[in-house]
Amino acid sequence: MSPFPCNPSNGRPQNRLLALLSDEDFRHLRPRLKTVSLDPKQVLHKQGERVRHVYFPTGGIVSMATLLPDGSMVEVATIGDDGVVGVEAFFNQDALSATEAIVQVPVANDSAERMSVIDFRRELAERPTLHHAVARYVEVLYAIMARLMACNTHHPVDERCARWLLTMHDRMNGHDFQMSHEFLAAMLGVRRQSVSVIAGRFRAAGLIRYAHGHVAVLDRKGLEAAACDCYGVIRTFHERVKS
Repeated sequence: MSPFPCNPSNGRPQNRLLALLSDEDFRHLRPRLKTVSLDPKQVLHKQGERVRHVYFPTGGIVSMATLLPDGSMVEVATIGDDGVVGVEAFFNQDALSATEAIVQVPVANDSAERMSVIDFRRELAERPTLHHAVARYVEVLYAIMARLMACNTHHPVDERCARWLLTMHDRMNGHDFQMSHEFLAAMLGVRRQSVSVIAGRFRAAGLIRYAHGHVAVLDRKGLEAAACDCYGVIRTFHERVKS
């Protein structure tokens, strides 16, 4: 079960940052939001280019990945319905994207609420609850990125893979998700063969079901035991967003 249950009851988009706003603040924000659908592997922001919109996902997963000169990528964070894509705009209206923001696991319809950076920064200045929510999220996001940098350097790939699968499961609120070996390998910064071997071990142990790119977590406790301790630390970081 996901540690971030989502139970919308007020008709708002299913994004946790937007859920923290008062009714008055959200009514003011609503006309500035545009509901958009996202496609698999769609690039929302290109690394090094100006951020022109921010996105509040209402489902699915967006990866922030560092693009290396040889064309390979390494994931530095994941964003689901708990956050906002384009946090660089929190600091500067002319901010450049530090990473490639790539749609990793989309949902069928209405995947995000999009807002122009100009409107976003105006609302940050005028709506203290929005400013507080985004500021807390940015703080948590950068703490997670720092932790993942250490994780990617020091922990074995099988532990990192278990941590990654748990993170995806959380962002998908406990639902199954689609993910290819190739993309998982790219996000972990390893060879595809390594992912195939590890996935086979997890399947044999009854932790997951993984066939034709479809992932189902069968034994969360077992998968948590297989993951490095970074998963628990990152999960604790996410709890701070709600405080």
